[in-house]
Amino acid sequence: MQDLWELFRLGGFVLPILLLAAVIALAIAGNRLWVLRRARIAPRGLVERTGELVEAGKVQQAVKILYENDTPLARILLTALQQAGQPREVIKEMVEEAGRQEMAHLDRYLNFLGSIAGVAPLLGLLGTVIGIMHAFAAIGMVGMGDPKALAGGIAEALITTAGGLSVAIPSLLFYRYFRGRVETLVLATEKEALKLVNLLGGGKA
Repeated sequence: MQDLWELFRLGGFVLPILLLAAVIALAIAGNRLWVLRRARIAPRGLVERTGELVEAGKVQQAVKILYENDTPLARILLTALQQAGQPREVIKEMVEEAGRQEMAHLDRYLNFLGSIAGVAPLLGLLGTVIGIMHAFAAIGMVGMGDPKALAGGIAEALITTAGGLSVAIPSLLFYRYFRGRVETLVLATEKEALKLVNLLGGGKA
């Protein structure tokens, strides 16, 4: 514990900022891992069950199932059912609009996570510069003959550099992964919703 506190102290004011950024990045990653699951976005078989009920004339039962499901896909399908009887293009347009609104929620916090990935190395670089400045200030005071006088500035430079990279690299990896995950889920949801659009609009699935 004492060694950890000493390391924290040597990192200067930049290290606590990086530690806070790391905690936020982990919280966002945990949240998105929980939210961006297929079962929470576009459950398998939901469109098929809804389509079967609609074809059987049990529209109210289909609406009830979608309300109970309460996922982005279910809400998009509800929009489609509300436009039943309209031309296919009208239904498709309304579904696409609902899809854009729903999918915007999947991107929540990702821009902030990307910002952490971009800013963390710069904070590390700032700490490096400050550490080097401290080292040169020590040289100006005691000369080159006392290595201990330089140790604090050099340690600060190295610790903050390592801290910045340690926060930035995982944050960037998570950011790229979640971006790809969102794109995959958006495509899957659009494909599923189009099946009901075709059914309601009289087109081929």
